[in-house]
Amino acid sequence: MAIPVNIEDLLHKRKIESTRIEFKAGWNPDKIYRTICAFANDFDNIGGGYIVVGVEEESTGIAKRPVVGVPMEELDKIQRDMIGFNHKIEPFYLPRIDVQEVDEKNVLLIWVPAGVNRPYNVRERVTATNQSLCKWYVRNGTNTIEARGEVLDELREMANRIPFDERGNENIEMTDISRALVLDYLQTVNSRLVADFEKLSLSELLSQMDLLVGPVERQLVKNVAAMMFCKNPAQFFPTTQVDIVIFPEGCIKNPNNMIEVPKIVGPVPDMIKQALDYIKTNVIKKRIIKQKDKAESITFFNYPYQAIEEAVVNALYHRDYQEREPVEITIEPDKISILSYAGPDRSISIDAIQKAERLKSRRYRNRRLGDYLKELQLSEGRGTGIPTIQDELRRNGSGPAVIETNEERSYFLIEIPCREGFEDEPLNSMINEPLNDKINDKINDKIKSVLLKISELGIAKRKDLHDAIKISMPTIDRILKQLISEDLNLIEYQGSRKTGGYILTEKGKSFVESMND
Repeated sequence: MAIPVNIEDLLHKRKIESTRIEFKAGWNPDKIYRTICAFANDFDNIGGGYIVVGVEEESTGIAKRPVVGVPMEELDKIQRDMIGFNHKIEPFYLPRIDVQEVDEKNVLLIWVPAGVNRPYNVRERVTATNQSLCKWYVRNGTNTIEARGEVLDELREMANRIPFDERGNENIEMTDISRALVLDYLQTVNSRLVADFEKLSLSELLSQMDLLVGPVERQLVKNVAAMMFCKNPAQFFPTTQVDIVIFPEGCIKNPNNMIEVPKIVGPVPDMIKQALDYIKTNVIKKRIIKQKDKAESITFFNYPYQAIEEAVVNALYHRDYQEREPVEITIEPDKISILSYAGPDRSISIDAIQKAERLKSRRYRNRRLGDYLKELQLSEGRGTGIPTIQDELRRNGSGPAVIETNEERSYFLIEIPCREGFEDEPLNSMINEPLNDKINDKINDKIKSVLLKISELGIAKRKDLHDAIKISMPTIDRILKQLISEDLNLIEYQGSRKTGGYILTEKGKSFVESMND
């Protein structure tokens, strides 16, 4: 069974945390099955792990190359033996296995997703012919240890705490999942499943990606599949959207002067990218100051992009998808505020929240969603979001971000301050100038003519534009496709195919106004 991660990423411990990867030079089933048990128990809610057999580890922690490998005749025997060893885990657990070629040798890759029926125990020696003692195991950093005392008590108590994104959802049909979005993801992470994509049915793909749960006769699609690969996840998780509101004079000084950006919807990665693209294009601004008697200039931003990126990703990663509230991004002259529901887990102290330095939770609402975002390089390792934001702000010369929540932990608000030196600059100019610079690079006179005609007509059909501007229909189609793309987002289609037409978005209206100035 192909595993939906790239083997080189595992060998170099990229994208997946090192605590979730274990290398074994040879096949030692007693030790390996203790590790399988520990990964399946997933005590720290990190999403299970991977065991790579046939690989030695360097002192730096990455794989030693070339790999040792496992002879083909041994691989066949190992896979046969594993059928029996799996029955020595209670309750029954089936790890996924795959044979991959590395450095012209074969290695055995064992994928151990977090189990849905934890806690699991396993015979201390699965190879023993007698009934050896059953024990519970967990991971402690990069080591597998026996769970005892309070750790075992907590492991047992965690049995009913399955993260929301890992739960099956009887309202999600297989047809709600887009094969195109699945393929795009697999190609992005360079998964071997791409090679078999056309041969596999959607149910087979989702099964191999561990996105189905339940018995064969009634398999349910996991919530995370809809979050990632459904074009409209809001049909299952109402109000799954990002709202961006701009107060050019500040929401206290003049709350009536407000600009509402069209709501951002779609799969979680798309919402993240669209929100960040809007802020990067319309809000973030750079300033360069040349120093006297020095060759080097000082460069800084009103908001460092990496800090905003991490805050937006965290909001969509950690939000409660059962809450009927959007992620709200408020942009004011002196700060950007990002509000999400619900708040931080109660395992995080109020003191840690107020310090806003590092928020380390032992329980994650959407641990699997976090895995996907890291594989897409949209998120860093767990617990690193707030330190990354504060580090980027310090490097930019900005003040620290401030975090707020309430006693009920019903919301999470992070405020990112504008860097000193930009507060007196009108927010409207900060919004429009970079936008027009970016768009002008991609727009020629024909495209401007189409935009002006749509502005004049209010709503325009393809034929209207063809007749008015006298350019070919293929050219019209190409221009419309470019203008409606996520990169520009200057127009959108409104209404049915028969009676509807193209209209300007708010972004398009702003650009046309600037053309007329």
